[in-house]
Amino acid sequence: MNHLPEVEFNESAFDEFVTRVREDRWDSWAMFQLALEAHRRQLTEDFDRLTCIEQLPAVIPYPHQLRTAERVLREFRGRAILADEVGLGKTIEAALVLKEYLIRGLVQKALILVPASLVLQWTRELNEKFNIPAFAQRNEWSWSTYNILVASIDTTKRDPHRQAVLSQPWDMVIVDEAHKLKNRKTKNWQLVNQLQKKYCLLLTATPIQNDLRELYNLITLLKPGQLGSFREFCRNFVEDKRTPKNPAGLRKALDAVMIRNKRSEGNVEFTKRYVRQVPLQLSPEERVFYEAVTAFIREEYRRRIDTSQNVLHLITLQREMCSSPYAALNTLERMAKDEAHPAGFRARLLELCELGARIPAYTKVETTIDLVNQIHDKVIVFTEYRASQDFLLYMMKRRGIPAVPFRGGFQRGKKDWMKDIFSKRAQVMVATEAGGEGLNLQFCNQIINFDLPWNPMRVEQRIGRVHRLGQTRDVFIHNLATADTIEQYIVELLQEKIRLFELVIGELDLILGKMRLSADDFERQVIRWIMDAEHPDRLREKMDEFNHAFESAKAEWARERATEGVELPGLI
Repeated sequence: MNHLPEVEFNESAFDEFVTRVREDRWDSWAMFQLALEAHRRQLTEDFDRLTCIEQLPAVIPYPHQLRTAERVLREFRGRAILADEVGLGKTIEAALVLKEYLIRGLVQKALILVPASLVLQWTRELNEKFNIPAFAQRNEWSWSTYNILVASIDTTKRDPHRQAVLSQPWDMVIVDEAHKLKNRKTKNWQLVNQLQKKYCLLLTATPIQNDLRELYNLITLLKPGQLGSFREFCRNFVEDKRTPKNPAGLRKALDAVMIRNKRSEGNVEFTKRYVRQVPLQLSPEERVFYEAVTAFIREEYRRRIDTSQNVLHLITLQREMCSSPYAALNTLERMAKDEAHPAGFRARLLELCELGARIPAYTKVETTIDLVNQIHDKVIVFTEYRASQDFLLYMMKRRGIPAVPFRGGFQRGKKDWMKDIFSKRAQVMVATEAGGEGLNLQFCNQIINFDLPWNPMRVEQRIGRVHRLGQTRDVFIHNLATADTIEQYIVELLQEKIRLFELVIGELDLILGKMRLSADDFERQVIRWIMDAEHPDRLREKMDEFNHAFESAKAEWARERATEGVELPGLI
């Protein structure tokens, strides 16, 4: 005979039943929703679907961003290099991963390490777009006060901050601009390597820059041993610093730690990019000054090269001459006051200063102001040199043009302030190279390159500030080029011969890799051409030779991509 189990009377349950009857809590919709959501959370055991999307009304991710976040969660177990090309939204992908882990309770403490100029931008976007309570690190008590902290990596690596960060565990660490971790001997690399971290995301558009061994250092931060020991990695995968051995095997190893989305894959439609050269003619006084300084630089360069002396300041002076006479004049005056130089050398510098002082007006500055007035819209003016920036700002103020500066020497709060003023009040931002990294300025679609870097990748970094996701208008790039000067040849080389502005992001680096060159090698080669060319025809001849080699490498790369799907250096 079967016996039914005894039924026990639970007084606490009965009391709760009576309370619900009295308070009429049977049909509370809010309570039902909370109970249902809690049940759903308990049932979510995998990462096939991002649950955070329904809680992010201010974010509409692109399909490639969703796929990337899902792969990081599902396949990479929260440790990955996000290597999308510039402008495809690596920040969004990282924030999606962080948000998902926070919702699931797998992350409570997170540290986001970024360049100083991006601390407030990251903090603001995490709070406003993703509803993540992130705080900007401000003092040594911040490390133990806040659970989600955004900090400058340069501040974090210094004591007492370093010890405070290393003394506690972090559920997640995110590093933006992670290519700055490429050298394992630096304090940046050592800091990230020593952090106690469960999950880790490294964000960089250039996981490989000059040397395959840099890639090994990045991956070691994520998954030590993924590529074997350093000696094994070099033996198995490195032919030379830019050429992989066994690229298929290396690519397979990379696929386990790195995701790279490219513009060329059609993940997203970008607005068009229009580039034009703005020709200038030097005034007679500017021409005399330019010719005299250039002749002096070449003469001194050759003499010093022959005697193995430092020539860096001469190269800087030549680049300043390509920027503006004002920038070069500042340097000449400073050099002339340096008593470490011989008296005859300083006397020659003073003669050049006198020539520069006779210039009544600067053609390039006047042309820039005319362009700004013609555009009638917000404009970013890029220059490499602080002196050029200061003079541009001075002249714009005199002409009644509201303009703000942006440069590396500003503290992060001031950088954020300058960006806000540019967005809401000023027509012009005059930026040095610090403005070419990390800033999102999609509300502007006009760029004036007052001068062009001789490193083509830095040119693309500038343009990437406006020509990126979120830009709804076509982008216009105006390159100033002074006739019959070195600058004209530089602009022609970048714009006309290698067609830098028409290449999809990443293509240039791959084509240069085919030529066994990096962007830095390219820059050094240009410097040699300029300093060694006794006549403009010789410089143009060198440019034509390079152009022929570049076109051959480009054609070979295109054939390989079409037939085998292989992209040099065969990895990304």
